[in-house]
Amino acid sequence: MQYFHLSAAEVIEVNSKLEDSPELVNSDPYGEGWMVKVKMSNKAELNQLLNAREYSELMDIWLK
Repeated sequence: MQYFHLSAAEVIEVNSKLEDSPELVNSDPYGEGWMVKVKMSNKAELNQLLNAREYSELMDIWLK
């Protein structure tokens, strides 16, 4: 799996369930469908990331 992250972070865990059930990403993204757990190098960068609502609004604009 390839993973692109917009901030400096170390991947500390990968959800191996997705190898056999990739549909979990769509059906349960906030539960069993999580992809990776990361350890942020600079926690201040969290303030620059979009939350779920902001991301959804951005996708609505881009996909119009």
